[in-house]
Amino acid sequence: MTERDIPEGWSLARARKPDINKNSSPTPQAGKSQNSGVPATGYNSKSVKQRKKQNPAGLSINNDSEANFEPSHSTVMRSRWLKSWIVWAVLLTLIPGSIGFMATAMLLKLPTAPNCPAIFWPLASASVRLHCAQLAASKQSVKDLLQAIALVRSLPGNHPLRGEIDRFLEEWSRDILRLADQSFQSGNLKEAIATAHQIPEDLTSQQLVDQQIAKWQSIWTRAEGMYQEAEKELRQRHWQSAFMLAAKLLRVDNKYWATTKYDQLNRIIITARDDGDQLYKAENLAKSNRVNDVLKAIQLAESIKPDSYLYQKAQELILGFGRRMLKLAQRKMDQRDADTALGIARKIPKLEKLQIEVDDFIALGEAQKSAFTGDISGLEAAISQAQQIDISRGVYDQAQQLIASWQLEIEDVARLEKARTLASQGTINDLAAAISEVQLIPTTNPRAQEAQKELERWNYQVQTIEDQPFLDRAEQIAILDDTNSLRTAIAEASQISSDRALYSQARSKIREWTGKIQRIEDQPYLDQAQALADSGNLPGAIATIQRIASSKRALANQAKTAINGWQQQISDQQNWKKAQALAAASTPQSLVEAIRLANRVSKNNVLRMDANFAIDQWSQQLLQIASSESEGDIAKAIDTAQLIPRSSNIYRQAQEQIRTWRQLLNPEPSPEVLPDLSPPPEESLPSPSL
Repeated sequence: MTERDIPEGWSLARARKPDINKNSSPTPQAGKSQNSGVPATGYNSKSVKQRKKQNPAGLSINNDSEANFEPSHSTVMRSRWLKSWIVWAVLLTLIPGSIGFMATAMLLKLPTAPNCPAIFWPLASASVRLHCAQLAASKQSVKDLLQAIALVRSLPGNHPLRGEIDRFLEEWSRDILRLADQSFQSGNLKEAIATAHQIPEDLTSQQLVDQQIAKWQSIWTRAEGMYQEAEKELRQRHWQSAFMLAAKLLRVDNKYWATTKYDQLNRIIITARDDGDQLYKAENLAKSNRVNDVLKAIQLAESIKPDSYLYQKAQELILGFGRRMLKLAQRKMDQRDADTALGIARKIPKLEKLQIEVDDFIALGEAQKSAFTGDISGLEAAISQAQQIDISRGVYDQAQQLIASWQLEIEDVARLEKARTLASQGTINDLAAAISEVQLIPTTNPRAQEAQKELERWNYQVQTIEDQPFLDRAEQIAILDDTNSLRTAIAEASQISSDRALYSQARSKIREWTGKIQRIEDQPYLDQAQALADSGNLPGAIATIQRIASSKRALANQAKTAINGWQQQISDQQNWKKAQALAAASTPQSLVEAIRLANRVSKNNVLRMDANFAIDQWSQQLLQIASSESEGDIAKAIDTAQLIPRSSNIYRQAQEQIRTWRQLLNPEPSPEVLPDLSPPPEESLPSPSL
């Protein structure tokens, strides 16, 4: 027994010198203690030295031969008691269960209860150790159970009480594991493992300890995996998957994960789902690309609190919304709407990862706003503002490029102002001088496009001044409105070439005058053709204007229309004559064909009235033929009557006749006449006379 085996709070110093007057276990004056084998008194220096040499820790067990003492009465009595104790101990090891324990307790009961904290453990007997260990273990705390184990585990393996001690050691080890499991169930895995590891490794329960720790770690790892997977699903806004993973925690063999962590995760999911709805609304708002909607989207995303699982996602969206606003601002700046662009940029929230870009945009935008005025003073102000942008800023290079561009633009503005002053005089020489001035502006300069527009405008003015006299003279000549005058006017206007400003106007006049000439030339032919048509010579009329109809002259469409009408009249006449010839045969087939040809006569032809009258007559003939056929062949009569067209005025009469003939072919069965089975009427009796 060493000092580290002494329970905490139990003083070794207090037990160094036995005090027989204390209420503690009696300390023998001579001989050996009950079971320790260590002499209590009466030993000489030689025996002490030999004992220390054999056992440096101060424990000497069963070394009776080396002790030198004079036995006293109490020593003799204790020796006798020891012998009887050994006998009983051997017997009791054979008695199982609680009977053995009770017997052992009675046997080990000392005359007075030992004061365990005051015992000098190197000299304590096994019975005292076991008694004090049981007292400590009864407190059922890890500390006390470990103290109980420490008191008895160092006893020799061949000790008579070893079997009972081993049973207690296993029981106390299991008690420690049970307490460790309580820590595990309450959510403290490290404490549970640390507690289990305090069980001495040389005990038989060590394998159980390892198994229990492995089980705890497996359960904990599996529960943590479920929780982390649910968190991952939350960040992806997969609510249903997160709820299903949370439900799995209810089946985990750990109260902490099945209750506390489950409830915690459930609350987190509900909160995250609400936050997710806010973010969905924000994303939909931002899609509109309207500044106010994007600002509302940012406000919704900013409402997500830092403790939310979607806080990081919200921060990412806020940054994205801010960049979207910056793009909207840049779009307005590209449209030279600097006021709107700067207004949008200043509404962007203060974001750490974006603020520098916003500040740079505003700094450069202010300079661009000055430059957009387009005058020299505005450009000079823009250059001054851009020159204040430090080299460390991200837009420094862009600012330098704009400065160089604005410096060139100042030169361009000066040339444009000079050219405009010259062109304002309105003469050909002044306009030519203005054109020469703007041609000095290179096509790569900022104002090159503006210079090109001015150049085109002044060239148009010059050409108009030069060519307008040709057009004016042509119009004066065309007033005479005869073919010679019109041709002269056309020749005058044709002097304006295709690359001149008045070319389109001249071509329009030329087309107008050319049409007049063609109408003057072709109208007599149309009049002659109409006269031929009125006299009945339709082929002659068509031949007269066929050349005009096939040309691209002014009256070509009018000629085509006339020819189409006359050709229709010729076709109508031919069809009418054929119909009359066929109807003369008076057969069903010839009458049907005559009706078909008569129906082809156009409605606006004067022959149409005669054709309609003839169709009614020929339909009447078909019905008469059908009536004659019905006397011998009703089916044939029906086929003939069905040839009468709908346009005929006897069509309904023919259909009624067809129904009558069909009834004759397929008469409906008449109902059977049943005999009258009613009783005959009673004879009326004469009334009795009064």
